[in-house]
Amino acid sequence: MQAQQAAVTVTGQNLANANNPAYARQRVNFQTSDPVPLVGGIQGTGVQLASIQQIRDSLLDNQITDEASVGGFWTASQSSLQNAETELGQFLNQAAAGTDGTSSSSSGTGAQGMAAQIDGLFAAFQSVATDPTSLPARQALVSQAQSLAGSFNQVASRLSAVNGNLNSSIRTDVDSANKLLSDISNLNNEIARTEAATGSTANDLRDLRQQKLESLALLTNVQTSTAADGTLTLSIGGVAMVSGAKLNDTLQAYDPGSGQLLIRAATAGTALNVTGGSIGGAIDTRDGALAGLRTGLDSLASQLITQVNSAYSAGYDLKGNTGADFFTGTNAASIGVTSGLADDPAQVQAAGVVGAAGNGAVALSVARLAKQSNASLNNETFGDAYSQVVTDLGNALSNANDQVANHQAVTSMLAQQRDSVSGVSLEEEMTNLMTFQKAYQASAQIISTVNLMLQSLIAMKSG
Repeated sequence: MQAQQAAVTVTGQNLANANNPAYARQRVNFQTSDPVPLVGGIQGTGVQLASIQQIRDSLLDNQITDEASVGGFWTASQSSLQNAETELGQFLNQAAAGTDGTSSSSSGTGAQGMAAQIDGLFAAFQSVATDPTSLPARQALVSQAQSLAGSFNQVASRLSAVNGNLNSSIRTDVDSANKLLSDISNLNNEIARTEAATGSTANDLRDLRQQKLESLALLTNVQTSTAADGTLTLSIGGVAMVSGAKLNDTLQAYDPGSGQLLIRAATAGTALNVTGGSIGGAIDTRDGALAGLRTGLDSLASQLITQVNSAYSAGYDLKGNTGADFFTGTNAASIGVTSGLADDPAQVQAAGVVGAAGNGAVALSVARLAKQSNASLNNETFGDAYSQVVTDLGNALSNANDQVANHQAVTSMLAQQRDSVSGVSLEEEMTNLMTFQKAYQASAQIISTVNLMLQSLIAMKSG
């Protein structure tokens, strides 16, 4: 009866955790009680509880843990690239503005918007070259240049904010990872103590530890091994973080001097190559696709400043002045239009010779830069160089989207496989519950029958 009662209790535990994704179903293993020798032979004494077994497939658990690390990496990468895409103001797969400067987007700072603004700048120089004495044409040129510079400034600022947010997320994830490392260490201690004291497997504690491990894998790549006493040894980047009940080390986000946070072991001081989880994804995206985008925009702005100023500074304005630059700054964050042009567009140096108000040779020379290949931009025009920068980010995002989709498919398949092994089936558990209940009732009936027989025997002797 005790064995059947224990089986009912375990079945109840399974049913109670039917909706707990971290729970692995448990099974009662019975064995025949020790028999007793009698005159006529050896007589059985019933059944006893041998063990309560946790139904888990360690291979599946390891695969799910590894896949969690992959998923954390690509999900973080996807999210970061989507943020960068948003800061450009428009979906990257629509960034295909033509050289005529037209755009189907109404966004002034979006991918097409900035491409159109670059083309619009050179078109405005062309308009001044066509009518050098027109102050409205000069004013339109200055306004177009200010709009383009403002777009560069805004996108640079936003991408810098994305970069900063990635550094902040790395710090947050490191704190979360360290909390999980501490939890796993404490659970190791509880598991070892409980199993040593009872001689049985601490099933529920092992369930919780596996859940913590998978949560940690979402943050970083981990390597584990299980000791004979049931404790887990856990390493990150080749450094042992947890050994049994001991928390050997923790993660630390640090600045190597570049302003871009990296990861090291806090106690050992060893730099860690984090290749998985959201921490790895954030670092890889920040230093890869996002850095490429920021560098590409800076190079484009820098060359635009250099090339335009080189041609423009040799020109003459309507007052005969020369030698001034059209653009100020050195990169996307600092590019601007020389002060004074907005208030006095007559200062635009469009002429190729002094005193020739109707001469637009310099403005024409700048306008022709739109079609010229630039060695510093991989022999591409300004418009093509910008399109390539945006396309590179779009390709990176497309790859991240594909990887996330693949991860979700693999995770779903692994989850189904684990559920078929470790998941609780309500129908099966209800069937077991009725079986154990009837076995308990039958055992009770046997005891009742034996009791009546003994009473009859005692009554016969008393009579």
